[in-house]
Amino acid sequence: MLNCSQPDAPSLLEALKPVFNLKSIRPVMNVSTPTTVNIFIILFGILGVDWRNEFILWDPEQCGSQWITIPRKLLWVPDVVINEFMEKNSAPFAPYNYVYFNGSVVDAQPVRVISSCRLDIYLFPFDVQNCSLSFNSYLYQYELQIDLLSSAEDMFDFSKEVMATMGEWELIGITVKKFDLTGQDEETYQEIRFYISLRRRATLYVVNLLVPSCSLITVDLFSFLLPPQTTDRSSFKMTLILGYTVFLLIMNDLLPITGDTIPLMNVFLSLCLALMVASLLETILITNLLRGSAHSSPVPHWIRGFVLHVLGRLAPEQNGPLNETKALEELRSLGKELQALRLQVEQQQLGGNQSAEEWVQVGLIIDRLLCGIYILFISVSFITIIAIWAQSYNTV
Repeated sequence: MLNCSQPDAPSLLEALKPVFNLKSIRPVMNVSTPTTVNIFIILFGILGVDWRNEFILWDPEQCGSQWITIPRKLLWVPDVVINEFMEKNSAPFAPYNYVYFNGSVVDAQPVRVISSCRLDIYLFPFDVQNCSLSFNSYLYQYELQIDLLSSAEDMFDFSKEVMATMGEWELIGITVKKFDLTGQDEETYQEIRFYISLRRRATLYVVNLLVPSCSLITVDLFSFLLPPQTTDRSSFKMTLILGYTVFLLIMNDLLPITGDTIPLMNVFLSLCLALMVASLLETILITNLLRGSAHSSPVPHWIRGFVLHVLGRLAPEQNGPLNETKALEELRSLGKELQALRLQVEQQQLGGNQSAEEWVQVGLIIDRLLCGIYILFISVSFITIIAIWAQSYNTV
């Protein structure tokens, strides 16, 4: 036990000077006695470590204080390390330790951990990441007993308060497991592993990626209401594709670039672009079919039978008969001498008009059919992707 000449801090510090000369050795009277090191962490906070120095013990009444702050370099400090460290700690250094009358030493150090973590970004931006931090000792691997200073629930509560308004991640859980591992010389050493669960805050990505994409694909869908006979629809769709391409280039930095799988978000954005391109190709096909129908050959029988009769309900009703008009009937009464010539001209004219109108009917029916398929494919695809995101979000 230390003896203080006066009940004040200077006397206590003077009494502790012999202990400072022993900072190079583990503070135990018997080298076979393990030193218990308690660990406490707060995410976005401080790594707390405390242990008992058997060389330190004083009477609080005699020395006038129950604790004192001592420079860290004057005391023995356990080499508790984080195995997942990827870079040097750049956090501010705390040069003092708290030393209590019973020999307890508290070392609270801020640590900036850049660690390796296996990312599963398939459900981005509604993903949940699970990372681990392992604590053990290198120099005193077998002489230290690593334990928890507080429960995992308390660490989670403290960390939750600190992380309430920080960054894009939401802390959803901390669990702790203690492992007894066997070294190369068959001796057992201890390791504490913290499992940290983080959920990404998806509001930023929903507002900047999902909402604009859904809005543009909706506008592209309503562009089917434009008349396909003109070039307005194709020009409009081309403008949408160019705008969406520029949008993806601008927002590319928001997408993750590391991971083992392709994010579902990338599939969603690629699907939107592919649907717009398919819609433009469909418009080009229909426009070419309708505008070139006047100079086309007659509709093949199998197309007429399948499209006009089977799918004919999808086409708008056409006004005007395809049969002979009353004017042609009056022309027949002019005389037998003009009948042959009149009938020949009439057949050619009616044949061309009928062929053109049939191609228009085929084009309109195919346009309606492809529009329905487009709506169905969009609905199924979007519902499937949203269901996967919702299910993963609710299971956490």
